[in-house]
Amino acid sequence: MLIHIKYKFKLFLFGAIGLATAFVSCQKEKGLTEDPYAGGKKPLDLTFVTKTIDPDVVNPGDVLSVRVKGLAKYISDFKVYVNEIEAEVVPASTNDSTLTFKVPLTASTGSMWITSQGQSFFGPIVKVGGKISVDASWKIINGSESASGFSTVIDIEGLPGGNYLVGGEFNDFELKGTEKLPIGGIAQITSDGTYTTSGVNFGKGVGGALKQINSITRIATGSQAGKFIIAGSFTSFNSTRPNRQTLNNVARLNTTGTLDSLILRDVINPKPQETYKNGDTVSAFNAGVDGMVRKAFVFNEQIYLVGNFNNYKRMYLPNSSYDEKVYDYTRMRQMVRVNMDGSMDSTFHYNKSTRQSAIGANGIILDAMMQADGKLILVGTFSTFNGVQANRIVRLNLDGSVDNSFSAGTGANNDINSIRYNATTNKIVVGGSFTSFNGKAATGVNLLNADGTNVSTFNSQAITGGITTFAGQLNNGKIIVSGSFNKYGDYLRQGFMVLEANGQLAVGYNNTGGFQGMIYDMVETAVTGGSQVILVGNILRFNGSFPHNLLRLNFSN
Repeated sequence: MLIHIKYKFKLFLFGAIGLATAFVSCQKEKGLTEDPYAGGKKPLDLTFVTKTIDPDVVNPGDVLSVRVKGLAKYISDFKVYVNEIEAEVVPASTNDSTLTFKVPLTASTGSMWITSQGQSFFGPIVKVGGKISVDASWKIINGSESASGFSTVIDIEGLPGGNYLVGGEFNDFELKGTEKLPIGGIAQITSDGTYTTSGVNFGKGVGGALKQINSITRIATGSQAGKFIIAGSFTSFNSTRPNRQTLNNVARLNTTGTLDSLILRDVINPKPQETYKNGDTVSAFNAGVDGMVRKAFVFNEQIYLVGNFNNYKRMYLPNSSYDEKVYDYTRMRQMVRVNMDGSMDSTFHYNKSTRQSAIGANGIILDAMMQADGKLILVGTFSTFNGVQANRIVRLNLDGSVDNSFSAGTGANNDINSIRYNATTNKIVVGGSFTSFNGKAATGVNLLNADGTNVSTFNSQAITGGITTFAGQLNNGKIIVSGSFNKYGDYLRQGFMVLEANGQLAVGYNNTGGFQGMIYDMVETAVTGGSQVILVGNILRFNGSFPHNLLRLNFSN
């Protein structure tokens, strides 16, 4: 029976093929062979002969000649572009086989092409040099990695000896981690980017929750000087044991990178036969929150935690056992200030009559900074703070109340994603998806004085094709801006640009090609003739290179 079924199926298949063939044959007789694209423009007989540019790297304003074929017919009707910026043609040196042009002063690395009569002809890549370049001596090769695919570096903290600690969401770094001993969210690099464990031992790093460090802060002075506060989304440090998942998104590390811990004696033990449970080891910094911490700051022997949590948590040691921990909760929305032992400071952002915090922001806090006097400036998606109008930006007094002397006025008309302060210039830079700030047209980036007022001499152009996700000012006044945009005014800038302090594109500093990803933080170091800037984030591509989330740029004066 099965043989007959297969046979009938084959007959049906062959029959269908036969009918289809006959149908196509009939259609051919009816003239379906006509070109469906007939009537279009005939391609111009214009081509590039040159495949690469010599020299390999050129400077803005340089005169270049490339070999072409068939240009004479269109000599009075063509234009030349370098990465979408029109270039000036040199007529005296341009003919049927040679095209000579000047590299535009605002050009960046990218393809060059000719347009004529509505048609485009693409030539070689023009690599534009300038006053900014990727540092070839930077030793990062593989950067941060993660089995989950998320491998962002979110924070970088400089150390007195010249090394750096980097934190983020990763479980491997420079391929030095293993399955048994991952590199969980924290690593040390030298000044040239070399991964090193010299002087530190982080073990397995953070675990639990998102296994993510958003903030690393070194305690510079006081009783805990030299130690570190790490904060983010995690429940353990250097442990995968379930009963050691006792951290709550913040911890203090010793100078050597180990968890600052405390040994307890005479602990409640429901299982007396297991005598080793008569004692316990817990975090010496007894503080935590029930949600993600975005930033941690240290000021006057106290620690500020800022994020998107609802409660402060503290382990109640008298009722805790080796296996089970008991916590006290206090309603504290988005902010809390704690002492060095982790106990909560009830004089900050706390109402003693209601025994909980003020209402805080009616949106998400995306970034924060602390001024030298200890005042916090928060930015994000909110429009009020503690019931007071605060459009995406607010400064707080030392007790956590809204500082009405901060002169940001009506603030931003849309989200602020990042805020950075430069102590040398005494200026604040904000970046986001806004188009105005305190009544002033400002698309995606704005420069503020320390009191929150607009810098009147800074006038940005329209950012289109996307938004700003990061902006920070260098010590010389220039401003780094990154995001998902593709144009600044009329100029092509693919996700990365450098502005002057007046908002204009910095001539000579916008030669790099496309950027892809997000920057979360930057560190600037002065060097002879300029500065070096380390950028960290989720940096996928920059100027044709693949930075693996950590990148160092050279800036020339």
